[in-house]
Amino acid sequence: MGRIGVVKMAHRKAKQATRYLLILVLATLGCVSNSSAETQIPVTLAAVQQELRLAAQGVETLQSDILQEKHLAMFAETLRSTGRFVFARPDKLRWEMLKPVASGFVLQGEAGTRWNALSKEVGAFNVSADPIMGMVSQQLLAWARVDLDWLNKRYGMELICAQPVILRLLPLDPGEAQMIESLRIEFAPDRSHVAEVVMYEQGGDHTRMIFSAVQVNAPLSSTAFEAPKF
Repeated sequence: MGRIGVVKMAHRKAKQATRYLLILVLATLGCVSNSSAETQIPVTLAAVQQELRLAAQGVETLQSDILQEKHLAMFAETLRSTGRFVFARPDKLRWEMLKPVASGFVLQGEAGTRWNALSKEVGAFNVSADPIMGMVSQQLLAWARVDLDWLNKRYGMELICAQPVILRLLPLDPGEAQMIESLRIEFAPDRSHVAEVVMYEQGGDHTRMIFSAVQVNAPLSSTAFEAPKF
């Protein structure tokens, strides 16, 4: 084989290696392009939103474990906490951290109760009179109900990935935008519920919330939306 043949073969092998590397990277990322190579039909944000709405319609209750990871820009250590999340349509919530410190809240309509096991404090709140708890509750309900109408009013939305569905949300409210740079929301493969949320703060910190062992429409405990007694 002459020198030209050797060069051509090396070039062909380099192209094959590049193609294999690209396939490996895409597989690792676990994200399908926003367009189908087979059908050439573009996947639009509007189409994906409609599929999410349809998938979430049959969800009456959700239960899951929570892993929350707080990444601080100034420190290498990641702060981790674990807990439970419970939702019943239309507006019942339980958000509870169990470790390292037990704390959380329950909500039924506009009335809620929050607690902290370390201080043994339990107190009632109303979302109309408590702006912070109101916003936290609205966010969690929007994720649980896949309330895209509410999210579209508060955020600019971008489709990052079609399978699994990953959305990037940019705050439209100037006050919120001063604190939050963006939200990254990933949905379960069947698109019926949120699997992961990452909140990126302006200062460089970010918080990752992973919902695992998810149960859809399973029976709920009779005390699911009651505060613990100390």
